[in-house]
Amino acid sequence: MRRAIWFGLLVAVTLMGHAWGAAGGENARVAASHMDASNRSGHARGAAAADARILVSLPPMMQEHMLANMRDHLEALNAILEALGMRKFGEAARIAEERLGMSSLSRHGARMMAPHMPEGMRAIGTEMHRAASRFALAARNAEVAPVGDQLAKTATALQAVTSACVACHSAYRIR
Repeated sequence: MRRAIWFGLLVAVTLMGHAWGAAGGENARVAASHMDASNRSGHARGAAAADARILVSLPPMMQEHMLANMRDHLEALNAILEALGMRKFGEAARIAEERLGMSSLSRHGARMMAPHMPEGMRAIGTEMHRAASRFALAARNAEVAPVGDQLAKTATALQAVTSACVACHSAYRIR
């Protein structure tokens, strides 16, 4: 149990390091978008600032559907972190692909929701699903060779998933 806790802390610290460190390529773009969106939304100026995120108007039923999907995404991320903490890389991969990856699109009604989203929101969502599928692959590789380099690749791949979430939530709102 102690080993699982330490591993979970290692993953969390690695994720934070990647999120706050100097990221390259796509991660840098997402991080820059997040910072720009945070500044627009008032988070950098305090809670009293007006919410400047883009309002995406959805019918009430679709709002509820989207919120339920996002809650499921958060629950999936929590289950993935739990599996990683117990070094169950195959389980983390399965959860990621089934609930967040490209294989999950029909489960979440993506075809129904996509036409109601602005292009930027749709692009970020697609990137999140792709990143989850890449994470699943990295986790499967770590299951075969759970050593430092593979563990770091797994943490980096998971951070790409959460970066998409942060970017979208920083730029858009539905209420």
